[in-house]
Parts: sequence; C-alpha cells; structure tokens
Amino acid sequence: MTVSVRVMSAGDGYKYLLKTVAAADGDRSLSTPLTRYYAEAGTPPGRWLGAGVAALGDGELSVGDRVSEAQLQLLIGMGRDPITGNPLGLAFPNYKTEAERIESRIAALDPSLSPGGKGEAVAQIVAEETARGARRAVAGFDFTFSIPKSASVLWAVADAGVQALIGEAHHRAVAEVVAFMEREVAATRTGATAGDGAVAQVDVTGLIATAFDHFDSRAGDPHLHTHVVISNKAKTAFDDKWRSLDGRPMHAAVVAWIAPGSVESGLCRPGGCRGAGVFSVEQVFVLDGWDVAAV
Repeated sequence: MTVSVRVMSAGDGYKYLLKTVAAADGDRSLSTPLTRYYAEAGTPPGRWLGAGVAALGDGELSVGDRVSEAQLQLLIGMGRDPITGNPLGLAFPNYKTEAERIESRIAALDPSLSPGGKGEAVAQIVAEETARGARRAVAGFDFTFSIPKSASVLWAVADAGVQALIGEAHHRAVAEVVAFMEREVAATRTGATAGDGAVAQVDVTGLIATAFDHFDSRAGDPHLHTHVVISNKAKTAFDDKWRSLDGRPMHAAVVAWIAPGSVESGLCRPGGCRGAGVFSVEQVFVLDGWDVAAV
C-alpha cells in the first residue's frame, strides 16, 4: 500500500471529497460487480475514523458513522465541533490576500519618494508579494491510501465475495496505519520555556479523521483508494485543551512509511501466499483457490 499526503486549507477545500458521493448511495459497499462498477455513478459517503472522534459533542459520534457535509464544513471548513458547532480551541487565523498585502505595503511607503523611486518600490513590493503567494490556515491533512494496481484490477473484475475480501483488507490496513499514527506520530506543541521560544511536543488523546473511498484514477481506470482527512484539531492529553497538530511528524511519517505488504498480507491470509511476501511483479498470491499473478 502506498501513502501520500497533502495539506488541506480552511474554508471550502474539503468539497472535492464530496463531488462524487452519491446522495442516495449510503448502503453501497466495495462489493460491486464489474457491470455495476462502470454503470453506477458516485462513491460511498465518508465515515468517521480515529480515537479523537469520541471527544466530539457529547460522545454521540462513533467510528464508522457516516459523515455529513454540514459536519465536514464545521470541522474542516471552520475548525468547530461538528456536533455542537463550538470552537475547537483557537479559531483558524485569517491571512491577508496577496492584493491586500501589496496595498498595505504601498500605503506605508515614504510619501517623499520621487515618482521614479516610488515606481521602483512598488514594482519590488509586487514582485515580493507575488513570490510569496497566498497563505491559508491549515485545516487538516489529506492522506491518500492506495492499494497496488494489480489488486485494484482484481477488485474491479472479481465477484462480490472477492471484492469484499479486498475491500476489508484495504480498510483494515488503513485503520491499522491510523492507529499507528495515533500511538507514534501525532503530537501537538505547547508552552514557551525560559523565554527562548522553545516549545514542548506533547501527546494528543487521538486523531479526528474522516475516510472517503474512491474507485477510479483520474484516467478512469480502476483504482481503489481512500482519502483519510485528519483534522488539524486535536485534544492535548495532559490538559484536555484543543490545539493544532504538529505538522512536521505528520509529513515525516509519509517519507518513512512502512506500509508495503499491509494490504497484501490481508489478502493472503485466507489462502496463504507464495512469493516474496511483498507485492511485486513476480509474486503470485492465492485468493479462495485462485492463483492471481500481480501486474
């Protein structure tokens, strides 16, 4: 299984996750025969994931519950509790736009500048602010978990039983990685010490995440993958205050990920495997009596 990550900005950056969700498709599973795979539009609604979900509202949310658009807007769009609407710690910062920064700096120029001098200063300001680009508050992290291409092809052409097996192995692998992140990766920063600006990295009680299954690549090929959006809001373990996650270990985890074999071993368990133990071109694995060569 491969994992990639990108930063999600506050506001409406979450909406792309909902574009393919079918409004009346709440019961659709990953067991979809090939004819329906190509004939039906839409993907399943998102679901809640992570131990931090229990801290939301009055504890009425559970892992596996469906995520609504309104809940996603409150959490990722606004940094608020998706049940109560209350702020989860400090509000997301509002940054000036590029145009606002340029206007502010031009207004602060020395009025005694000559027309030529002012023109040069304005040109320099515009160049500097354009190079800086827009800055938006970090609302979360979109981790994309993708199974090997050969497993996606098998999932697309197999019957419902094998499709369910692949889907379950994929979901199990995603849950295992999220649990590992909660134990070993996720942390927040708090407290300046000794006046030198130093901060302590401290544990959080759990991650608040939403998971969205997608079935296709951008080219329209079978590509089973899951977007796991982890909120930047987390409750600190030692004082129960809401703070922002430290993004550095979140990115470093992807660079040093030990994910190969997680889905593949799940696929092999029912029938056993023969091969290198890591999904490769040479490997052949057994599914309910099938011999399927990786591609």
